Amino acid sequence: MEASTETQEKNLTAKQAEWKKRLRELHAKRNEARQQNHKEVVEEDKRNKLPSNWESRKRQAEWIMQDEVARKAAEEKGEDYDRIKLLHIDATEAERIARKKRNKKNPDPGFSDYEQAAVRQYNRLVKSIKPNMESYDEAKEKLGPVFYGDKNTILHGLHEDKKEAIDKMVSDLEKQIAKREKYSRRRMHNDDADIDYINERNAKFNEKLERFYGEYTRETKLNLERGTAI
Repeated sequence: MEASTETQEKNLTAKQAEWKKRLRELHAKRNEARQQNHKEVVEEDKRNKLPSNWESRKRQAEWIMQDEVARKAAEEKGEDYDRIKLLHIDATEAERIARKKRNKKNPDPGFSDYEQAAVRQYNRLVKSIKPNMESYDEAKEKLGPVFYGDKNTILHGLHEDKKEAIDKMVSDLEKQIAKREKYSRRRMHNDDADIDYINERNAKFNEKLERFYGEYTRETKLNLERGTAI
């Protein structure tokens, strides 16, 4: 009887030790999960504070670094890196890159309104200006503090335009006038054309039909107008 009781006590002690061990493991896992969760929250907060285009900027920076490493390696071997890059680019990708470069050089999306057209013309004129730093320094030294001026400064009589500058301005204006004369205002409606529409929307629809199916329906249309269609 005593042996049975002693055995039960040993089994109970062993179970209690196993329970305590499992409890410690659960506590350790809970603490690990809590730390991991806190770490994820901190990382998410950092990501939320980053700019919206951070991922694309990061990829671009990594690509630039890899490109620089590859370029240096090619230069050390005495190879033309730009030529090597072109050998690994297909025709479609090369066309896309060339088109992107052209658009970057002349990002003109076409006419949207007169304000934007004036802004684009202003930017073109500003890019074409080549300042003469010698004349700039001479005028700055001659006028002194008045060179920068303020709201009370009277500039009349202080500055005299050079003949070369006047000739250049006249030449630019003549070029603009000559360019403008090459274009004529597009007429929205042709008075001599047949009226086959009932409103503007229907006119646009008929234009699309004519563009896509005109060559196939032209004979039928002529027969209907002559009255010889069967």
